[in-house]
Amino acid sequence: MRIGVSLRTSYTVEARTGARWVIERAAAADAAGLDWLFVGDHHATGPGVYYQNVPVLGRLLATWGERPAGALFLLPLWHPVLVAEQIGTLSAIAAGPFVMQTAIGGGVAQFGAMGVDTRGRGARFEVALDMVRRLLTGEEVADPDGASGYRFGAARVAPVPTEAVDVWIGATAPRAIDRAARIGDAWLCNADVVPDDARTQADTYLDRCAAHARAPHEVAIRRDVHVDLDHAAAAAVAEPVIAGGYRGFRPEAFAWGAPDEVAEQFRALAAMGYTAVIVRQLAADQADALRSIELLARVRELVADA
Repeated sequence: MRIGVSLRTSYTVEARTGARWVIERAAAADAAGLDWLFVGDHHATGPGVYYQNVPVLGRLLATWGERPAGALFLLPLWHPVLVAEQIGTLSAIAAGPFVMQTAIGGGVAQFGAMGVDTRGRGARFEVALDMVRRLLTGEEVADPDGASGYRFGAARVAPVPTEAVDVWIGATAPRAIDRAARIGDAWLCNADVVPDDARTQADTYLDRCAAHARAPHEVAIRRDVHVDLDHAAAAAVAEPVIAGGYRGFRPEAFAWGAPDEVAEQFRALAAMGYTAVIVRQLAADQADALRSIELLARVRELVADA
């Protein structure tokens, strides 16, 4: 099992302070030797600060190294040509492979602010993803009828990646998991999924991959975590956050504790069929978050053979 990080890019602190924290957390993830670096995607988020994925990742790639990196793109909210251009440029900056995480997205406020209808987004997603992939191989693409949600004439993008871009599709509903198996390179289970449901969803995904005669590159799950020097120190940080209703998740959805405790929880996920855990930090305090990321190096060692 491998471990990647999805950096928190939403803060309530002063804007430059939050941006510095993102950079510091990326540096800590690099020093810990984590296997992937990711940032998320959200729009029209005010009043809190949310750092947009493309410029932030461009800055982080300057110091990340040759391991894979990528960003989430909620594809129905992006023009296919624009997202292909952004990925082409980011992949040129990156020293290693680029991973496109993607999903159909949700949220009436977010979609409304971008002028996009939530209805029919699944079908539009499939069309748009096919177009983005073709654009990233240098192909000319057009969508005069707007099947992707955007009408546009013949277009090419440059630069294009020098190596294939992996597409990880986030999905929870059975139909969406089938879509991930059918057209994705990998699947990403959501962070709020508790262990029993994580097992069921992994089984569903692997069954659908077999049905479509496709071998996934990764079976990944997101987890909000806190790793500390011992159980008591971890509890002092994690328990108040969880008790406060963090993101509305059930307590079983989190992974926290000393390195050996978190490794045991990750090994349980590996036994369900997961090959990767993509972590996000529970801690709001920067020193706590940096310590947790640093200790993930030990967790990574403990689960390397899982």
